[in-house]
Amino acid sequence: MTSRRPLLPLALLATTALALTGCAASDDPASDGVIRIVASTNVYGDIAQTVAGDAAEVTSIIHSSTQDPHEYEADARDALAVSRADIVIVNGGGYDDFMDALLEAHPNDAVVVIDASQLSGLDPDADIHDHGDEGDEDEHEGEHADEDHDHDHGAFNEHVWYHLGTMATVADEIAEALGALDTGAANAFRDNAIAFGDGLDALTVRLGDIAARHAGAGVAVTEPVPLYLLEAAGLENRTPAEFSEAVEEGTDAPALVVQAMLTLVSDGSVAFLAYNEQTVGPQTERVLAAAEDAGTPVVSFTELLPDGMDYTAWMTANVDAVETALGA
Repeated sequence: MTSRRPLLPLALLATTALALTGCAASDDPASDGVIRIVASTNVYGDIAQTVAGDAAEVTSIIHSSTQDPHEYEADARDALAVSRADIVIVNGGGYDDFMDALLEAHPNDAVVVIDASQLSGLDPDADIHDHGDEGDEDEHEGEHADEDHDHDHGAFNEHVWYHLGTMATVADEIAEALGALDTGAANAFRDNAIAFGDGLDALTVRLGDIAARHAGAGVAVTEPVPLYLLEAAGLENRTPAEFSEAVEEGTDAPALVVQAMLTLVSDGSVAFLAYNEQTVGPQTERVLAAAEDAGTPVVSFTELLPDGMDYTAWMTANVDAVETALGA
């Protein structure tokens, strides 16, 4: 889902906006013919580069596992990148709100904003936009609107980059936006997006095969980051909600909840523990130690793209790890 945002500047980053005025006057990015894409994280940056190839300059604001999108504070370099962007890709859903602040501080009616959470259709509170009849524009649209969209997650799980169908749709939207900017390369962008989607379709088939063998098997998670992927594999999240919510919020779960979690990963109730390596603390480390002591398999997940991997290779490694943990 793409949108064009006519936004008013905020007081936030106003000083940076003034500082950039001189740069904009002397260096108009529109005059150099370069298509610039800014992504909130390296996950979306990688997908954008896959679709664009060498035809665009891609900047990922969050590019290191040491950076937390929930707490990230934008700087002047980020502001400059957004102010010069033709396409901006955000996760949305409250995950990368710093991008909203940047866009509001540097309004640009021409920038195309691609919001993955809105595209996902998974957030019941998201605005629904009518794009008209797009049935002939992309054969992947129907394929990627899969049955995972019918799942009821309760509170919205904003980690939509673990929902493969959504990422294929994001790639399609990137290709459409790029094609509008460079019509001569539109078919190449579309082909790249289709190839990317085909790779994710193959992974979706593998997840379906896992579900056929292990449907209903229980798992525990320290955070809901990989839940869309685990659900596609037919697995059931048995984590006490208070535990994963506390981890997400950076607070301590009540002692009884922690004990319930320790018991869960120790008594054979779950096939494996899904452990978010990027959000750890004393309580998650206790849970990890309990799982390891009990011989419960541990599958590590990350929020950001690991160094040296592209998105498809990353998700393939995650599916491989799930299969190994399940013993099939």
